Amino acid sequence: MLKIGQQVPDFEVDVYQNDETKKVRLSDYRGGWLVLMFYPADFTFICPTELQEMAEYYEEFRSREAEVMSVSTDTVFVHKAWHDNSPAIGKVRFPMAADPTGRVCRAFGTYIEEAGLSLRGSFIIDPDGVLKAYEVHDNSIGRSAKELLRKLMAAKFVRESGGLVCPASWEPGRKTLKPGLDLVGKI
Repeated sequence: MLKIGQQVPDFEVDVYQNDETKKVRLSDYRGGWLVLMFYPADFTFICPTELQEMAEYYEEFRSREAEVMSVSTDTVFVHKAWHDNSPAIGKVRFPMAADPTGRVCRAFGTYIEEAGLSLRGSFIIDPDGVLKAYEVHDNSIGRSAKELLRKLMAAKFVRESGGLVCPASWEPGRKTLKPGLDLVGKI
């Protein structure tokens, strides 16, 4: 499994996006932030709530120079069928990656061997292709796009701030920390 601070290996995956299927490489997104959102399967219960919420936040991620990509072990054809038949998934404009062999899920440590599915996992990758944050949890617990956006903004701030760091629940405009010193003014 990848660890924080490691370079993310390059993978080529098929994606479904905007009524098209195409091949992309993770390295295609270098130079910008990439948020990978692993989920168990299309046509399930919690997954459409998460993907719909992410679709509602998608432009906020894009405005922060980040691409979002969902990943499951379904094929692009199943992604298209889900997109075409679910009002919630019909709102999705970000790439939906297909990982039917589980190769990408295994690399990120989300693959459930006995089920052939992925755990719910969120990964934030910086413009250099380095893993900056991740969260993996049980499939019965949905995640928050708002919290994932907050983590992305904190990771971007730390990268761009010249040594400042973010305290608990930091959001833009709140005080930050300089290691070895007290809280710094609002940034």
